[in-house]
Amino acid sequence: MSHEELLTERLSLRRPAPGDIDAIFTVHSDPLACAHNPSDSLATRVEAENLYRRWDEHWRNFGFGYWVIRRHAAEPQLGFCGLKFMRLRQRRILNLFYRIAPPRWGEGIAGEAATEVVRWATTRFPAHPVVARVRPDNIASQRVAVRAGLARAEHLDDRGFDGFDLIFVCTWPGQGLSSVDPAVDVEGEP
Repeated sequence: MSHEELLTERLSLRRPAPGDIDAIFTVHSDPLACAHNPSDSLATRVEAENLYRRWDEHWRNFGFGYWVIRRHAAEPQLGFCGLKFMRLRQRRILNLFYRIAPPRWGEGIAGEAATEVVRWATTRFPAHPVVARVRPDNIASQRVAVRAGLARAEHLDDRGFDGFDLIFVCTWPGQGLSSVDPAVDVEGEP
């Protein structure tokens, strides 16, 4: 199986193509979908085209990125889930992203997709921590992060683009843990 497509029991995650720009716009222009991260909201299709180009550039540079989520053998896009390289506390991380079309909320799609993406990432890039940055009032997103195998790392909580972010991680370097135990104090880590 190509890294451009990941499969779960119900879902197919594949690399975005230009034909997905309308879905990118539809999901990212929905006020519910971006309620916790308004800086991700799109107002025009041109902004969706630009976002697609940034996603595609990450794919071209690193061979992975955000995937489009669909049910097996079904056409409609359900949302997006994937990874991009970022920095957190002077470390290169894999930032976990998931955004599902609001009509599909509550079906377990984000959790299933994120679990597969984290599994893929920890196998392929074991030296890079997988991190989810979640707004404190976004309880559903926190549950998705935990279902995907990430654990709260309060010592890493930080200010994000849209306010304070709770940090969930898998394999924070130097800790020798598969997930971070929130009781472990690593504030002095270089």
